[in-house]
Amino acid sequence: MVQQPEVVIPEIPDIPRVIVQTGPSPFDTMPPQAIFLIVLASLAAVTIVLYPLLRAIARRIEGRGGMESARAELEELRARVAQLEEGHPRLLELEERVDFAERLLAQREPARLREGAQ
Repeated sequence: MVQQPEVVIPEIPDIPRVIVQTGPSPFDTMPPQAIFLIVLASLAAVTIVLYPLLRAIARRIEGRGGMESARAELEELRARVAQLEEGHPRLLELEERVDFAERLLAQREPARLREGAQ
């Protein structure tokens, strides 16, 4: 007979218990002047960090923040598109000429073209 291995059930670990310490908070033991200085320094740091960002957003809303270079590039792209659109009829005409030349070659030398295809 074949022996089946013994099934081992792992033990469930104990759930860690959270201990909440009650007592005075650090702000209870600080003098009011220290709390005021901490709040003031925090506000100054936030102002120093966010002021340039808010100025850039305000300039963008007004429509004058760094848009000169983008407008110049946009005008250049518009000019290039207009130039390409002017050449489109010429391209169509060249395609028709190539098609015509291919048809003429196919009519004049059909045997030679069939040999080249094989």
